[in-house]
Amino acid sequence: MSHGGEEGKDEEGEEENRAAWLVGVKTLRIQPYNLPPLGPHDVKVRMKAVGICGSDVHHFKHMRCANFIVKKPMVIGHECAGIVEEIGSEVKSLQIGDRVALEPGISCKQCQLCKDGRYNLCRQMKFFGSPPTNGALANLVVHPENLCFKLPDNVSLEEGAMCEPLSVGVHACRRAKVSPQTRVLIIGAGPIGLVTMLTARAFGAPKVVIVDIDDRRLSFAKALGADETIQVSTDIQDVGEEVVKIQNAMDSSVDLSFDCVGFSKSMSVALNATRAGGKVCLVGLGQSEMTLPLTPAAARELDIIGIFRYRNTWPLCIEFLRSGKIDVKPLITHRFEFTQDQVEEAFETSARGGNAIKVMFNL
Repeated sequence: MSHGGEEGKDEEGEEENRAAWLVGVKTLRIQPYNLPPLGPHDVKVRMKAVGICGSDVHHFKHMRCANFIVKKPMVIGHECAGIVEEIGSEVKSLQIGDRVALEPGISCKQCQLCKDGRYNLCRQMKFFGSPPTNGALANLVVHPENLCFKLPDNVSLEEGAMCEPLSVGVHACRRAKVSPQTRVLIIGAGPIGLVTMLTARAFGAPKVVIVDIDDRRLSFAKALGADETIQVSTDIQDVGEEVVKIQNAMDSSVDLSFDCVGFSKSMSVALNATRAGGKVCLVGLGQSEMTLPLTPAAARELDIIGIFRYRNTWPLCIEFLRSGKIDVKPLITHRFEFTQDQVEEAFETSARGGNAIKVMFNL
């Protein structure tokens, strides 16, 4: 956005805040965005890096994602980092000029789930860019201090924005208790499959095999450190032979499978490929209903684990990035600026998929 001349200024000479509003199917408009007042425990953050997530693309293409339906214009985006520009009167942990990564969900803190520490399941969650809550693809946002995490000097703002997708991998690996004894299968080499792979490795998994239908994604996964990659099909008839391929590639049994796709086919492969007494963690939410071979899975005492978003993950994500245990930089394949044309092009690029892994805005 230009800061030259009077463009983007209001009558008092204050800069006008602008945001990318989703106003209809495949229709985004950069328009003024009036922020709520700064509360005593809030900070105002100038956005610098915002990534596009699969759920953003769903909203863009269909005006909905699962049961979340866009009913009125909404600011999009939730993978974000920026620089603190103003702080509320009670803010203690942050100062103006701090570089921060933002956790995008504000829970109620009052319900039983919040009190039990499982705040990611809060029914009253206000989550950036999930209807009806406005998101983060804007010049400025207001956010609670306790959800803004200071970045170390050697972690960039883009990497800070990547803490959000990385958090899904961290939460999945924590829930499934990945350890240096866990041989891991990952189904799906999209952004979430790849961050889950990187996280499983950081948690000590000695062997990680990843499968996908797209050979370009698989070569990307191999370059990122997958031990073996296997190309699979979308045909449910192929489950048996794919399971044999996976077990051969693993050299032994699969202790834990992460389904980062979430279709009947991918989940059937996960259930059949995992050893008796093992675990299957469903990460991807591709279909709301599936037809699955649950009875044989139950007879083999498979544990099926669900995850939703994440909780208490930002400090560990930032430490992984700071220490170099995880490098998310190769995942950022495309960069765009915050202009009307570039916002449209960025979402089209992300929606097309192909060789685009993570599309990032530099504001």
